[in-house]
Amino acid sequence: MADARMPDPDAAPALPRMARHYGMDWLRIGAFALLILYHIGMVFVPWNYHVKADPLVKWALLPMLVVNAWRLSLLFVVSGYASRALLRRAGGLGGFMRNRSFRLLVPLAFGIIVVVPPQLWVELVTKFGYAQSYPYFWVRDYFSFRSIDGLPVPNWNHLWFVGYLYLYTAILAALIWAIRLPAIQQGFNRIFGGVGIIIVPLAYLVFIHAWYLPMTGETHLVLGDWIAHLTYLPAFLFGFALAGSESAMRAIARWWLVALCLALLGYFFIMGAELKWWTYAMMTPRTYVRLYGSAHAFEQWGGIVALIGAAERWFNRDRAIRPVLTEAVFPFYIAHQTIIVVVMYWLIPANLPGWAEFAILVASTLAGCWAFYYIGRSIGWLRPLIGLRRRIRPLAAPII
Repeated sequence: MADARMPDPDAAPALPRMARHYGMDWLRIGAFALLILYHIGMVFVPWNYHVKADPLVKWALLPMLVVNAWRLSLLFVVSGYASRALLRRAGGLGGFMRNRSFRLLVPLAFGIIVVVPPQLWVELVTKFGYAQSYPYFWVRDYFSFRSIDGLPVPNWNHLWFVGYLYLYTAILAALIWAIRLPAIQQGFNRIFGGVGIIIVPLAYLVFIHAWYLPMTGETHLVLGDWIAHLTYLPAFLFGFALAGSESAMRAIARWWLVALCLALLGYFFIMGAELKWWTYAMMTPRTYVRLYGSAHAFEQWGGIVALIGAAERWFNRDRAIRPVLTEAVFPFYIAHQTIIVVVMYWLIPANLPGWAEFAILVASTLAGCWAFYYIGRSIGWLRPLIGLRRRIRPLAAPII
């Protein structure tokens, strides 16, 4: 006999009804589209990436820095927001976690085994002179569970986002099981129902990026990747709570312009630092790093609030193409980086000008992603591998 004091993992949490927010759907679609363009841009800038253009285009850093601070945090916010609808639709925590396990872990495993390996092979060939063919690499080296020229194999590369999303989903489920969700939601509404929507997260991010872990890089190795977890887990939980908070959404709509100004302030400082308008010579290294970290936090949270505010005020309406795009973004995410890396590898011998390489990468990535999506969704056994439902149903809720 079950202990009446223990929560039932299959019991539906007390979640109020929520209307679909089309603005958040469009924001999610736009965020993934920007991510694809960002990864194409990574080919041309000095930052580390799997394959690089020659010569690099250093000025491209400036538009990349516009989205660098907030692009990933925004993805976790919108994923948390979508998770609330998925939890309600699942009818309970047990069903929710079974659904999320299948919809995230299956494509993650497929991606690690099939999608990611070409990225590692191209990187080894172009950067370290790896001499073996791709079939040899995949059969003999990729699953050797070792490091080849500093690159661990097998690897999840860009699919770390899916792994972290599953981890944070499990943490969310544990928190819902252990605590009284309505009380937490009420506290969230009070804290974030006014100017706290800007002040509280901004103060937290300034502390993280400027003092606690000043501009520390992410590792995407799960264990020890504290800067990522301290940034993305709160963003994910914030998105989940935001989906149930009309007061917080109204506050975002009220304060989005202030948030935009803060984001621009942070961006202009970072741009000046990258252009060497102010350097270590003008201040101590510690002061410089703390100012840079604070600017990063301003751009990060200011950009997120401004974008959600825009989605709330102007984009909360449906269009005929939205359901297709909403479903397509996860398959696009799975496939896009491999297409970028492989196509750029093929382009290297041609020695084309940078603008031509960029145009070809954009066109080929879009074409390849659409092909990946349409082929995968039309073949029943492929659908789960690219993150879609096993059966074709009317297009509806996003999964990440």
